[in-house]
Amino acid sequence: MTPQPPKSILSRIKGLNPRQQEAVRYIDSPCLVLAGAGSGKTSVITTKIAYLVQECGMSARKIAAVTFTNKAAREMKERVGQMLKGKEGHGLTVSTFHTLGLNIIRGELKTLGYKPGFSLFDPEDAKALLRDLMNKDAQVDAEQINAVQSKISTWKNDLVLPSDALSFAADDDEHFAARVYEAYVRHLKAYNAVDFDDLILLPVVLLQRDPEALARWRRKIHYMLVDEYQDTNVSQYLLVKLLMAERATFTVVGDDDQSIYAWRGARPENLITLGDDFPRLKVVKLEQNYRSTGTILRAANTLIANNPHVYDKTLWSDMGDGAPIRVIMNRHEEAEAERVASEIFTRRIKENAAWRDFAVLYRGNFQARLLELKLQHYQIPYKLSGGTSFFSRNEIKDAMAYLRLLINPADDNAFLRIVNVPRREIGPGTLEKLANYATERSNSLFAACHEIGLEQQLPTRAVERLGRFTHFIDGVRKRMDQGDAIAAIRDMLRDMDYEAWLYQNASAPTVAERRMANVWILIDQLEKSLNRDPEDDTASDTTETDGVEAAISRLVLRDILEQQAEEDDSDRVQLLTMHASKGLEFPHVYLMGLEEDLLPHRNAIEMDTVEEERRLAYVGITRARRSLTLTLARQRKAYGELMDCQPSRFLDELPDEDLEWEGRADKEDPEKKQARGKDAIAGLRSLLG
Repeated sequence: MTPQPPKSILSRIKGLNPRQQEAVRYIDSPCLVLAGAGSGKTSVITTKIAYLVQECGMSARKIAAVTFTNKAAREMKERVGQMLKGKEGHGLTVSTFHTLGLNIIRGELKTLGYKPGFSLFDPEDAKALLRDLMNKDAQVDAEQINAVQSKISTWKNDLVLPSDALSFAADDDEHFAARVYEAYVRHLKAYNAVDFDDLILLPVVLLQRDPEALARWRRKIHYMLVDEYQDTNVSQYLLVKLLMAERATFTVVGDDDQSIYAWRGARPENLITLGDDFPRLKVVKLEQNYRSTGTILRAANTLIANNPHVYDKTLWSDMGDGAPIRVIMNRHEEAEAERVASEIFTRRIKENAAWRDFAVLYRGNFQARLLELKLQHYQIPYKLSGGTSFFSRNEIKDAMAYLRLLINPADDNAFLRIVNVPRREIGPGTLEKLANYATERSNSLFAACHEIGLEQQLPTRAVERLGRFTHFIDGVRKRMDQGDAIAAIRDMLRDMDYEAWLYQNASAPTVAERRMANVWILIDQLEKSLNRDPEDDTASDTTETDGVEAAISRLVLRDILEQQAEEDDSDRVQLLTMHASKGLEFPHVYLMGLEEDLLPHRNAIEMDTVEEERRLAYVGITRARRSLTLTLARQRKAYGELMDCQPSRFLDELPDEDLEWEGRADKEDPEKKQARGKDAIAGLRSLLG
C-alpha cells in the first residue's frame, strides 16, 4: 500500500467540533479554553500548535507548551510530532512547568549567581538537609521535619522569600520554620544547589527583578499554551504572566471543576485572576464529552452544580443514556471489598471484558488493603497505583548520588550518601570533624578533603581514607573530561565493585542481581538522555561532560516528577486513589467508600473545604465510560472498633432517578432485588457448569 500523506492542518481542524475549532483558530487575544472532562482538550492544544506554525507562520522555536506531568508532556509532544514534519517542529518547547524553569535557570546561571553543574535536590535530599539544620537546635522527629518542609514549600510557591517569612509566620511553629527556611536557602546556595520549588521561584524572582533577563525570555517565547491551568499555583501563574504580559498571546486550558490539588498549592482562583489581569480574555467552553454516557454526565453535572462557579458549563454526550448508576450499601468494609472483587470476577466472564477494563477508585490508600486480599482470593490480577518508584530504590539513590557528585563536587548531600558506599571504613566521627572543618573554611566536604590543614583535625588513617575516595572520584571526572563519559561511569561502578557490595547486603543473591540490573538500566537511561535530541540547538556548543551534567539534571528532575518506567498496559484491574485517577478513563468504574468522613473526608468537613472534595468526587465519576458503581459500608473499623457510618452527602446530591440502590430498604426496588438474586444464581450455575 502507498503510505498516506499526513493530513493538512485545515482538514484536522474540520474534524473538530465547532467549539474546539473556535478554540484552535482564536489568536487575537488571551484565550481561556474551559475544557470539561473528556472534551478533547489535548486535541485542541496540539492542533493549535500546528495551526500557529503552518497557518499563522510562527516559528516553532518561539512556542512553549507547558503542563504538569512528564506523561502529559510526552503525549503532547508525540501528537504534535505527527502534525509538524521535518524542520517545522524544530525548537518547539513542550515540557512540564518545572522543566521550563530548569531551562531558564540553566540559561541564566551567571545572573542568578550559580556555578555550572548545579545540583537539583529531590525532596529526600532537602529533608536530609532540614534534619541536619533542625537537629542543631534540638532533637526533632520526622513529623516536625515534614511540617517545616511543607511550610517552606508553601512559602516558595506563594513567592514568600526567607527575608519575608517571619512577617508571615502565624505562631511559634511557623516562626521556627521561618528561621530554618533562611538557613536552608543559605545552605542550598553554598552547595550550589536548588530544590524542586526553586525551579519556578528562581525564574519568577529573576524576571521580576531583572528587566534585561525578562526581555531575553520574552524574545524567546512569543506564544504559550498552558495545560491543566486550574492546577497552577501563585508562582506558576506569575511565570506565565511575566513572560506573556507584553504580547498577551497565550492560550490556557483548564477546568475549575477538576481542581483537586489545593493541598499542594493549586489555586483555582487563578481563573478569576486571569480575567482581571487580561480584560480582553476570550472564554471558549468545551462541553461535548466523548467519554461517558448521558447518565454518568447527568450525575456529574448535578453534583458539581452545588459548587459556586466563575464560568458555568454543562457536559453532554451523544452516546445515549446507558445503564443506571448503581449504589451498593454493604454491612461493613469487608463485605464491600468482597462484593467489588466477586462482581469484577463474574462481570469479566459475563460481559467478555478484559481485567484492565475495570478500575476501583478510593479516597485513601488504606482502603485498598482489604480489596487486595479479596482480589488475591479470586486470583484476579491487579495493579496498585503508587508502588515503589524506580528512583526511590536505594541502589538508584546511591548511583544518582555518585552521578551528582561527579558533576558537582560541592554537592555535600551526595558526598555524605556515598562516601562509605561501598564501605571504606569512614565513620560518622570522621565525617562530623570533616564537616566542622569544611564549615570553618567555607568549603564543600569534597574540597576540604584536598586541604593540607585537614591533617591537623583528623588522624592520618582517616585523612588517607578520605583521600583515596576523593582521588577515585577525581580520576573518574578526569576520564569523563578526556573521552567517553558514559564509559567512565560504567568503569567507575565496576572498579569500586558496587555489585559485590549489593551481594553482601542483600537478603538473597537474586535480590542483589535485580538491584544491579536496575543500576545498569539507570546508566542506559542516562546514555539515552544524553543522545535524546540531535536536533536540539542548545547542545551545539557544549562538551560531552556538559552534556552529561544536563542529562543527569534531567534524570533528577524526572525522579522528582515521579516519572515511572514504561507505561504498564498488562491486563490487570487498576486500583488507585481518586487523586491519581485524574486524566485517566476506564469502561467500568467502582467508587468505594461513599461515606461521610471518608468522602468528603473528615479533615475537609472540619476545615470547611468540602467544595474540593466535591470536585474530587466529580473527577471520580467522570473517569467512567460505560458503567459506574458507587459502594459504601454501614460500619467500618476504626481504632480496632466497628464504627457506624453515614452515607455521603454527595449521594443525596445525585439525581435520584438515575440511581439504582441495593442494600438500602428505603431506596431499593423489590422487583429488581428479586431479579438480581435470580441473575446471581444463574451466573453461578453457568460458572460451575
